[in-house]
Amino acid sequence: MTGKSSSPGCVFCEALAGNSQADLIVFQGDACFVILNLYPYNNGHLMVVPKRHIAKLAEATTPELNELIELTRRAEISLMQAYSPHGLNVGINLGKPAGAGVLDHVHLHVVPRWNGDTNFMTVVGTTRVLPEELPESAARLRPIFAALDRA
Repeated sequence: MTGKSSSPGCVFCEALAGNSQADLIVFQGDACFVILNLYPYNNGHLMVVPKRHIAKLAEATTPELNELIELTRRAEISLMQAYSPHGLNVGINLGKPAGAGVLDHVHLHVVPRWNGDTNFMTVVGTTRVLPEELPESAARLRPIFAALDRA
């Protein structure tokens, strides 16, 4: 990883430093890490995040971009194995108009989806329906990421 930088108050930098939500991190690579979303749309909602505090993909180095995609691939494999979803949403929201919740630290979402899932509840009822607690999701995903790292 080229140059570690962080920003006080950034949820991702704080989690990486172990200050808050560190228990949501399911895997750490050299340049990026994988963390559960504190406010998930579905069980297993992951985010792949560069360790370096950067706002745009244009600011990422080639090694950061390579690991971002490699960990996204591992997230896909892990979620399919752990949850057997019917599909996945994978995406990056750059800027507030695009729906970014964290504006200055780029991250990629990997969201499991099922036919007939309750994702509409967030839009219609401002409610989220999650039958699994985040610590349980983390415990389910960590060993799969570890096995993929050894492979």
